[in-house]
Amino acid sequence: MRTFRYTVTPRYDGAKLQDFLKYAHRYSRRLIIELKKGGMAVNGAHRRMVDPVRTGDVVDIWFEDEGCTLVPNPDLAVPVLYEDEDLIVFDKPANMSVHPAADGVDDSLGNYFAYRYRNAITFRPVSRLDKNTTGLCMSAKNTLSAALLIGSVDKEYLAVAEGLIPDEEGSIDIPIGRVEGSIILRKPDPDGQHALTRYRVLARTGGHTLLSIRLETGRTHQIRVHFAAIGHPLAGDTLYGGHDTLIPRHALHCARMAFPHPFSGEEVRLFAPLPADMRALLGDACPDGL
Repeated sequence: MRTFRYTVTPRYDGAKLQDFLKYAHRYSRRLIIELKKGGMAVNGAHRRMVDPVRTGDVVDIWFEDEGCTLVPNPDLAVPVLYEDEDLIVFDKPANMSVHPAADGVDDSLGNYFAYRYRNAITFRPVSRLDKNTTGLCMSAKNTLSAALLIGSVDKEYLAVAEGLIPDEEGSIDIPIGRVEGSIILRKPDPDGQHALTRYRVLARTGGHTLLSIRLETGRTHQIRVHFAAIGHPLAGDTLYGGHDTLIPRHALHCARMAFPHPFSGEEVRLFAPLPADMRALLGDACPDGL
């Protein structure tokens, strides 16, 4: 159980406890409601959220962790690129879901997480990737870090699209909706959710284009649907019109991640190198440093 300790500064002298947590430490309304059940003390004694705090008061906050209910799998191994007491970032391989797809399945990132921490920490993925998307995938280790990290993580994806995209950079602004009768498939849909993808060309070779991609929105299969919609599906993405003769999965990789640490505020920057199957598509055209 992680305990967070704060000292009230003169700026918040006389403020309600809930306002001190909200404005000084970015606690959301949902977190404050959870804390009303307990898990807090001021100078060692319980206080109500509406009670005032004074300069120099010591506020302790803690969240009980119910632990992970997923089946631990000791046979899995996933590289870890960053870890501290508040979060962990994996370099997820292809053919691994973030969550188990069904009861009895134990080959997901969550099952490895359960094994790594002996079920003592709840699995709280902050960023999710499709089963065959590789790269950086973050999980928070406590309720507070999860809440503070959501919406603060900047990600860059690398993708190999089929065909030669002529523009050096551009954006794709096409709404996305569900395909009727499917819980998986998505499609361009004028009545769907707003979706905006920005891209930059890094290399072209043979019949493929290497792209750097940033998402302005986070729709399911957004990158895959958008590039299929402009006639350049991702290599290997048979679900959306790509071909799997050269790569057996869609060529998409979360390569870079940057975020302010939820408590220190220090910027964390991480990089996961391009996997071998995507490098093979590019050959000598693959830029250095990837």
